Amino acid sequence: MNILQKAEEYIFQLFKDTPNKGYFYHDFTHTIRVVRGVEELVAGEKVTEQEALLLKLAAWFHDAGYINGCEQHEERGAQIAESFLKENDFDAEDTATVKRLILSTQLSHEPVDNLEMIMRDADFYHFAEDNYIEISNLLKKELEFCSNSCITDLMWNKGNWNIMSRLHRYYTDYAKKNWQPKKEDNLLKVADKLEKMIEEDTSKDKAKEKKKKAKEERPERGIDTVFRVTLNNHTRLSGIADSKANILLSVNAIIISISLSALIPKLDSPSNAHLIIPTFILLLSSVITIIFAILSTKPKVTSGSFTRDDINNRKVNLLFFGNFYEMPLEEYTWAMNEMMKDREYLYNSMIKDLYYLGIVLDRKYKLLRITYNVFMFGLIASVISFILAFKGIGF
Repeated sequence: MNILQKAEEYIFQLFKDTPNKGYFYHDFTHTIRVVRGVEELVAGEKVTEQEALLLKLAAWFHDAGYINGCEQHEERGAQIAESFLKENDFDAEDTATVKRLILSTQLSHEPVDNLEMIMRDADFYHFAEDNYIEISNLLKKELEFCSNSCITDLMWNKGNWNIMSRLHRYYTDYAKKNWQPKKEDNLLKVADKLEKMIEEDTSKDKAKEKKKKAKEERPERGIDTVFRVTLNNHTRLSGIADSKANILLSVNAIIISISLSALIPKLDSPSNAHLIIPTFILLLSSVITIIFAILSTKPKVTSGSFTRDDINNRKVNLLFFGNFYEMPLEEYTWAMNEMMKDREYLYNSMIKDLYYLGIVLDRKYKLLRITYNVFMFGLIASVISFILAFKGIGF
């Protein structure tokens, strides 16, 4: 087995045994592509058989360093090649040449001889491939994975256009004659895609600008909807709280009525003395429940008047009746017109209205919670006391 066959098997096994770290482009397939490019250039350029061997060896090892990451992969690839060639008793001077050719694939390196030119051109053989777009997408996917970021198609195609048209060039006569035309065809494909993307992007920008302008010209319906829905929710919750309080008022009124008509008259008899305390507990809990239920539904009314200075200073919420019910219609009409002229004042008044409605709701539900607790524990205590009284257990 000659040295090239050993190198191919070694690189194949190296990539096979190394887990894929997101290198979708710089893999064994890319290595084969570069080797194929070297073989085509070697056939088209004037190189010796030994120089061809060194170029092919360099092509097999030029990206071997990617098994440990993309940073300084050329140096690691050169070291891997050196170790392999030493193990196979390869000539030291030729080994140094292979390392030099591998290092010449660095983007910042400018080729100094024909061998380095061949190596550089072969590394960019994919620019002249028929499936360049698919190969380019693999490189994009790799860069996104390694940088942990998203590259838009527009950015990628702009970058491709810049590299292919300005930064890259083929060095060898064979590549200029045979690969450059194919590269230019691929460049036209990139240009077509880029033009379409720019047109689409421009159309999107115009649509966004038009939409933004339309939003600025018409009222914010979304804001109005939020206020309307929130106000409806507050009003509905207030109605629910009042209904619950009315239920407790009715139930406890019935309990007191029945106690006064059925139990109280019988407590004069010495034989019913044991019912005095249970009845007292029942009546007391019902009375306290009624008091808290009344407090939860008790309205709070403010002064009902305002001055023009209050309106000019934006201090009055004209959406709450308690702030204007004592004012003349003319004054209230003037104040409402003033408020509607100022969008900020109008929305702030709506915000205040919702805020104070929320405070009222908080007070209602706190008192209602106390009312339910008093009723529940009072009823439990009453039942227990009646049971104990009937069993003859004294208090």
